[in-house]
Amino acid sequence: MSNSFHLGLPFLEAAQAQKHVTVNEALRRLDALVHLAVVSRDLNVPPGEAEEGARFIVGTDAEDEWEGHEGEIAARIDGAWIFFAPRAGWRAFDEAAGALLVHDGTNWAPAGGPGIAGASGAATALTLIEGEHELDEGATSDTAFVIPDRAIVLGVTGVVIETITGATSWSLGVADDPGRYGNGIGAMLDATVIGVSGTPVAYYGATPLRLTAAGADFTGGRVRLAIHCLELTGPAA
Repeated sequence: MSNSFHLGLPFLEAAQAQKHVTVNEALRRLDALVHLAVVSRDLNVPPGEAEEGARFIVGTDAEDEWEGHEGEIAARIDGAWIFFAPRAGWRAFDEAAGALLVHDGTNWAPAGGPGIAGASGAATALTLIEGEHELDEGATSDTAFVIPDRAIVLGVTGVVIETITGATSWSLGVADDPGRYGNGIGAMLDATVIGVSGTPVAYYGATPLRLTAAGADFTGGRVRLAIHCLELTGPAA
């Protein structure tokens, strides 16, 4: 066997020349896969200016250089995309969503949350995505972490952890409905919001939360937000 079983690390051959090439290739793979954290799991097209070492889980409708690698880990190494096919039990932290994912042998799904699973691999998971957001200056400010694609949101909660300046109050929602999860929310330290969906809302695409200023534009502040949602995984073929 010329490669390790689980991570595909290349082995040195007896009396091999240029041993450092093989060793460095194995180290690159270890660096990409150990303590795996991906920038996002929702992109279908490789970003134009990905940083060296950046890792992504390829989306379900991949295009361009990622075409044919749906669900795989794409790592930017030496200016090129290297792909790794995940195995059951692999875990990855989704930095954009703030969620830990686990691969079941077919799909990536949120890990550790309560839920139900069928014998075919279909599952319903209760997911909690938390993140801190520093407000941009201006009338609105969108979060870097997102509501996952095809998630059903039960509600969004939050607390002000650094006093919001500029605005006298604010609304919490998304671009299509800026007040969906609360209006007239306090700008003072420790002000809270419990934004319950009147009807659970499905999102067909990764969607940031939007904070909208009232009274005047935002000039500063920080909030901690939590997205409470359900995520569905389909049965295996």
